[in-house]
Amino acid sequence: MDVDAQPMMEETVLVGDDLMLGPPSPVIPPEIASHVLEGVNLCDGILRNLFLCLQVNDIEPFCQEEIALYRECAEKRDKELRQRLQDSEYKLGLSMPLDLAKERASQLESETTTLERHVNHVQIHN
Repeated sequence: MDVDAQPMMEETVLVGDDLMLGPPSPVIPPEIASHVLEGVNLCDGILRNLFLCLQVNDIEPFCQEEIALYRECAEKRDKELRQRLQDSEYKLGLSMPLDLAKERASQLESETTTLERHVNHVQIHN
């Protein structure tokens, strides 16, 4: 079989906008940040390498490996942070008096609603 006869696959070139796809990174409340962030790879070294590559090469097609590595690291980091945040909020709720826990739950629900409205507004206008 002739190699040239096989259909060519298009190569996808990653760009900076690809790093903004998917859900945003979680917001960590200051009162639990030290516990939630402890031991998590924040991808800062990989991000530094990506910026250095972009500074040296000036365009994204020459930094494909760095973009892919950062995207993979950020997805893994965000997944871990979401789980830790959920676990931490659960533990915090168990340790609080019931009225404070209900107040915090109400506050978090309100913030969630506000963020959802903002995201919907941005999606409609884009």
